[in-house]
Amino acid sequence: MALSCSSLCAHLSLVRISGLRSHRITNSLCSPYVSCHTRLPLCRQYSSSKVRRGIGRYVSSKLQSANVKYEGFLKRRFPRFYLLYHTFVEGFKVLLRDANEVRRIKMKLYKERLHYKDLPYREMEKLRQFRRNMVKAVPLVLISIPPFANYLVFLLMYFFPRQILIPHFWTPQQQVAFRGMYHSLRAQHFAPVLRGLEQANQRVTDAPLQRRLKDLCIKVQNGSTPKVSEVLAVRGLFSGPPLGIKRMDTEQNRRLSRLIFLTPHLPGFVVGRRLNSHALELLHLDHALRRLGPSQLNESELKQACYLRGLNADSLGVNQCHDWLSQWLQVSSALKESEVSLLLHNIVFLSANASRGSRLR
Repeated sequence: MALSCSSLCAHLSLVRISGLRSHRITNSLCSPYVSCHTRLPLCRQYSSSKVRRGIGRYVSSKLQSANVKYEGFLKRRFPRFYLLYHTFVEGFKVLLRDANEVRRIKMKLYKERLHYKDLPYREMEKLRQFRRNMVKAVPLVLISIPPFANYLVFLLMYFFPRQILIPHFWTPQQQVAFRGMYHSLRAQHFAPVLRGLEQANQRVTDAPLQRRLKDLCIKVQNGSTPKVSEVLAVRGLFSGPPLGIKRMDTEQNRRLSRLIFLTPHLPGFVVGRRLNSHALELLHLDHALRRLGPSQLNESELKQACYLRGLNADSLGVNQCHDWLSQWLQVSSALKESEVSLLLHNIVFLSANASRGSRLR
């Protein structure tokens, strides 16, 4: 069926809006020598991707202009809400950039047939952080997809930022504050972990090792940080019963899970498997960091590395962080995979009294 004159005019208007060179086509379409049967292919040709791209550019420019005006309005009239809005937008950009980076790393693993432990430190850490962040980020992204749902996200950001959002959507001040809060929650479990060690130590048959572990626990409870040699002196107890990663009782596994922010509210065998997996991941991360060299980390990376291993370094200087991380790596570099239980307990040994606010009581 041939197109009507009004239909033709509508198509021509779209062509003009798109900024395309439509003058010659207009003359051709309006020429009396062009039949109705030949007009349909011409209209099809000019409703192609060029027209859509032109309209897309026009709409995109209008949306960008409206967005700039909207941000300016928020910044003038509602500065606190603008801060939330800006944090969300910038955090979303960083999240997408991290997703692309993770995709590149996974393609590298696949193409070069590498294992996770073969990656450089920064790529290994990127995968670890992204995997844990996505557990919380996916619900937030799904909520923000429907039209105007981003306003609900802003409310959640305002009232429940720590519980709902990932660090991508925290302001710099919130990152420092929430890190301190999470560390305080973790520090509450230092004493229970030590009590669990003392209970397990009663089942140790080697008298010298039993005495060394008891002295180590007493030293930490009295507010001192043990030496690396004192920690490594008891490593023989952490490869088999009663303190090996696969030989510990379920309650001690649950206590250690809280130190690395894993949920303890799962069946015992699941808690044990997850704890073993994360402990090995931490050990491989330590080996990669040792290959890179802690001195190669910037201040933000350095404090994040300390925080992961149990130390809230926000109140410490860079040199103090380097010294503490060096002690940690001395311990981890001497351990085998069968001794990763000691690596988890080392969070208490080296971190309990290393910074203010985490001293045992």
